[in-house]
Amino acid sequence: MFDLAKAREFYGDFLGMAWDWEHRFAPDLPVFAQVSRGGLLLFLSEHFGDGIPGTRVLLRMRGLDALQAELLAKQYRHARPGIEDRPWGWRDMPIADPFGNVLVFTEEMG
Repeated sequence: MFDLAKAREFYGDFLGMAWDWEHRFAPDLPVFAQVSRGGLLLFLSEHFGDGIPGTRVLLRMRGLDALQAELLAKQYRHARPGIEDRPWGWRDMPIADPFGNVLVFTEEMG
């Protein structure tokens, strides 16, 4: 991540994740943080080399339709996620974060 305020807006306000903790070695150094929602934990980092913008993360889950409805109801101006049925038996809801990474919430078709 490149902007802590944008990260809080996207991961906290939009995705509904708790901002569990953050760590800096000094006040003027990058942040390393943990966010969570239910059983999902994600680590976010401002540290150079901790990730490459454009990373795609698959997040297997249940309740994809309910999550989509919750997110659409927020009318977040930067994302209105849709669900795509995949021929390999999964339904995907990709959402790009403000830093160019794509979170793919995915659920196996019943």
